[in-house]
Amino acid sequence: MNGWILAATVALGGGGAAALWGVTTGPPARRVIAQNLTTSAFCPALLLLAQGYGRPAYVDLALLLALLGPVGTLVFARLLSDDLSAQDASAWGLTWTAAVLGAAAVVALCVAVGPGRAMVKLLVIGVLLIGGNVIASRALAGGFRGVRGG
Repeated sequence: MNGWILAATVALGGGGAAALWGVTTGPPARRVIAQNLTTSAFCPALLLLAQGYGRPAYVDLALLLALLGPVGTLVFARLLSDDLSAQDASAWGLTWTAAVLGAAAVVALCVAVGPGRAMVKLLVIGVLLIGGNVIASRALAGGFRGVRGG
């Protein structure tokens, strides 16, 4: 076991346990926030595992997860908008924690792989992951002002 795999194990253990607890307990607002947390925890873990095992296919899976995870959260937020509006859903602490975890993993991996196509792919994944997480968390916290129905 190397440091990359150990870091992925810590990310999966901490993020997975928090997400599992959130999905299985509490009101719908907490469950949707936990669903968003799973994407934010598993995507950096996949990137770390890709480096640890030397499998570039895991990076493609992380790219797909970073793209589709926040979209799924937005779909749930739209479908459950009546239930979510009745509750006070705030996920900013988790949002910034997940953003820092994702940014730290992407920066560490960019340093490890060096300049090239792999670094550009990692940066795109980082932007999608952090931007999607912030947008999805904002949608869960009550939407955007001035946007009809959201």
